[in-house]
Amino acid sequence: MTIRFVEEARQELLDAISHYEKIRVGLGARFKDELDRCVLWIADHAGLYRKRQVGYRRINLRVFPYYVPYIVRSETLWVLAIAYAGRKPLYWISRQSQAGGAR
Repeated sequence: MTIRFVEEARQELLDAISHYEKIRVGLGARFKDELDRCVLWIADHAGLYRKRQVGYRRINLRVFPYYVPYIVRSETLWVLAIAYAGRKPLYWISRQSQAGGAR
């Protein structure tokens, strides 16, 4: 399965890494490592999580207060956001249209 990030999700990832590196050197790398493991796991188990009402699935990170909403289209895993759990829910929902065409 191919893994793709919508552009905003890629920027959120870079912002989160930078944020954690400012808190403590190496913490950003730990965040990225956890996220990488999570996304690779999703690619192998994409259908495991329940589909939400508006058509996406999500997984929570274990250590950091973030979750990863995603959709699968034509053997491509689209990461829609690297979403901070304390942020307004579904702020990223319109990004589904950027993920390989219509639902």
